[in-house]
Amino acid sequence: MERIHFFVTPGISRFASILLTRTLKSSTFKLALVCVVLFTTAVFVLLGYVYWATTGYLRDRADLAISAEQAFLVQTYRTAGRDGLVSLIEQRIAEQGPMNGVYALSDPSFAVLAGNLKAWPAPLRGDSGRADFLAPVWKSEADERPRARAAYETLPDGSHLLVGREMDDLHEFVGAIQTAVEWGAGLMLVLAAVAGISVTRRTVGRIEAINATTRDIMRSGLGKRIPLRGSMDEWDQLAGNLNSMLERIEDLVREVRQVSDNVAHDLRTPLTRLQVRLQKAYHQELDSEHYHALVGDTIRALEDILGIFSSLLRISRIEALDPRSAFRTVDLGAIAGEVAELFDAAAEEKGGRIKLASPGKAPVLGDRDLLFDAISNLIDNAIKHGGTGDVLVETATDGLGSVISVADHGPGIPPEERKNVLQRFYRLDHSRSSPGNGLGLSLVAAVAQLHGASIEMADNEPGLRLQLRFPPANLSDVRIPARQPEGVSPAM
Repeated sequence: MERIHFFVTPGISRFASILLTRTLKSSTFKLALVCVVLFTTAVFVLLGYVYWATTGYLRDRADLAISAEQAFLVQTYRTAGRDGLVSLIEQRIAEQGPMNGVYALSDPSFAVLAGNLKAWPAPLRGDSGRADFLAPVWKSEADERPRARAAYETLPDGSHLLVGREMDDLHEFVGAIQTAVEWGAGLMLVLAAVAGISVTRRTVGRIEAINATTRDIMRSGLGKRIPLRGSMDEWDQLAGNLNSMLERIEDLVREVRQVSDNVAHDLRTPLTRLQVRLQKAYHQELDSEHYHALVGDTIRALEDILGIFSSLLRISRIEALDPRSAFRTVDLGAIAGEVAELFDAAAEEKGGRIKLASPGKAPVLGDRDLLFDAISNLIDNAIKHGGTGDVLVETATDGLGSVISVADHGPGIPPEERKNVLQRFYRLDHSRSSPGNGLGLSLVAAVAQLHGASIEMADNEPGLRLQLRFPPANLSDVRIPARQPEGVSPAM
């Protein structure tokens, strides 16, 4: 007969060994072991009580029947004497059914005079009492001696009366209960141990999968993800949340890298100009007028550079704030009115006006200064990039919270670019010639993120309508949405 050989690769064997070792050392296994011990103890106590209660009930029923029979025989002795008692014992033996009675009447020396016991049991040689015993001689020499329980007493003439019942059936029943209790407790122990070990191994296996992924991430980067099993249990939910966190971290790292590239790109031009001017001034003789012009241009260039760093620091501080530290209930309409009044002159210079539509209060739970800055940036962008038309600022409130929208009549933003313009230093092609550094909408996004607000952009036909929707002002805690619905740009 051909032999079949099974081979286990060393890698699989080593992984199984490591998994078993970690299973035995894990806190989950120790907790499961404690639970198994407690559960098994509880099962033993419960089944032990059932055993004790059942055997006690059966023994009490037997004792009641024995006492009743003993009382009847004693009464017969008192009325009919010893001869009448002997006749009644013989009648009882002849008529007894499946529950065999045990009877014995002996003289004062314990020599048996009547009954189905051929000899008086040695453990029952006393004046009176009740006890279990093994019948010394039973009916005939060939009969198996039964277990019995009997009550005995000494009659007035010195003779001894024993009345009892065979207890073999009770002992067999009690033995069956005891076996069932032992097997049941053992089975419960095995099932609990198997369940505890399997749950522990499953837990350790999922944790090890997460640990393996984190080790791969530390070695090779953020591109790895924790595998999902599709069971939608708490482990899959944890893995999904960790994967979402990794995606968010990867996005942030990408943004930091992009910001670094953008900062280098945006600073290279003004710094190059400064270098060229200073080199030219170094190699030339300058009169007072050219000298002052050079210094003025240098100062303005440095102010632009410092403005970029100031805006970046401002956005970083906003993103690092605690949303609940300084928030108060403020009126979004009142803040919008102040900003509109501040920028109205700038709008007139562009040939338009700022129109404010604020029918009532629009309460928002937030930081007034930050909201002022965000609305200022929205209106400033609308004035700079909105052409010569009017800028419409509207505030409103409904059951979902308060809303502010700023609409212009400029070229607008293509749908595929609306998410990108919230990134730092990102500028559309048609706006590169206008002044600015691409950080205005990034600051608006940071403020919106801090306040748990969503940002939505839509066509104004022509132009752009940008809307911020804030949660209701009666919320005790500001929660930042992790995901935005389709068509809504997240506050980044």
